[in-house]
Amino acid sequence: MTQTTRVLIVDDHPMVAEGIQSILETYDEIEIAGVLSNGQEAVDQIETLTPDVVLLDLNMPVMGGLTAIEIILERAPDTRVLILSMHDSPEYISTALAHGAMGYILKDVPTEEIKTAIDTVMLGQKYLCTGASGSLTPASGAEVLTSREQTILLQLARGLSNRAVGEELGISVRTVETHRKNIKRKLGISSTAGLTRYAMEHGVLQGTGV
Repeated sequence: MTQTTRVLIVDDHPMVAEGIQSILETYDEIEIAGVLSNGQEAVDQIETLTPDVVLLDLNMPVMGGLTAIEIILERAPDTRVLILSMHDSPEYISTALAHGAMGYILKDVPTEEIKTAIDTVMLGQKYLCTGASGSLTPASGAEVLTSREQTILLQLARGLSNRAVGEELGISVRTVETHRKNIKRKLGISSTAGLTRYAMEHGVLQGTGV
């Protein structure tokens, strides 16, 4: 018996969302967990709707896709996020992947490719559609911090403990510790003093980039 994949569609364009929904509903192994119009709704309902895959637009009102990715993965770590966007620039694609998305497909792809992308990320593999992978160039230099990591770096640089940061942002201490390790790894910094110095030198303490 084929396992059912629950898919949550998040897009602020009703015609796009309804079109995707009608396509996916033709597959017996796909179950639509819900259709929402912005990232805030997705964040608020992710634990209730329990989707396996979130099809997420990037540019939406209230809360955009990039911010939503990180919070979704904090609240439901096993969820696969698949970006469905009209933007094919390398910056959009690499930033979405850096924030935790497992795939990126363009809105003008053939309908069957959306299903292929869902199947691929459900296997734990990344998926880039032809247009997206063709525009993505190999990254050079150090890894960039996500907006969430920049926010946490700011809090840590101000001297807050992991627990205090967690309370401030409404996330667990373990999640803060994970972000802290990732920040240190990306920046090549091993100490809290080093993080504070980095924050001062790069203007983080003045709130830039947060």
